[in-house]
Amino acid sequence: MELSDRSQPARTRVPLPMDEARRARERELVRAAQDGDLVAFEQLYRDNVRRVFALCFRLAGSPDLAEELTQDVFVRAWQKLPTFRGESALSTWLHPLAVNVALSERRSRRRRLARVTPTDDLAPFEKPVKGPGPEAGLDLDKALTLLPDGARAIFVLHDVEGYKHEEIAEMTGVAPGTSKAQLHRARRLLREALAS
Repeated sequence: MELSDRSQPARTRVPLPMDEARRARERELVRAAQDGDLVAFEQLYRDNVRRVFALCFRLAGSPDLAEELTQDVFVRAWQKLPTFRGESALSTWLHPLAVNVALSERRSRRRRLARVTPTDDLAPFEKPVKGPGPEAGLDLDKALTLLPDGARAIFVLHDVEGYKHEEIAEMTGVAPGTSKAQLHRARRLLREALAS
């Protein structure tokens, strides 16, 4: 027993003085931005834009689309900032906002494409159209871009962001079983892409 207790890593997080100073600074910036201070909101943008972009990129698979989505997230953040109560870090509040913006865009794009190019042939969605070249190596971000939209979104939300299938189902509007199937498919396609 004693041996197994020592082998378990400590799970408690020791707060650093800088963390509290950073949180206090963020709270001040949020209050100022809520009062209409654009300079304060610009600083909040700078502090959080990389993280939001990374999430949008993983969900969208395209840097151009991720940039567009990131801008949409911050436009919505500005609009909804008065509702932010400060019970969590701003980045925590921005995270579901970014997920919702990316998933809404995906649904909208899917509806547009369904009207323009109806097809019953699902073969193009089974495997990536273009396999990664030798320069791709083990680049997960590049391999993610090869996944179909649905499979990529489920993979990012579950394996990268840590959501449970029930939460993903609620966010995306699919059944938990569909989420599990998409995750299985995404992992299989990623293994194939990274193996080649």
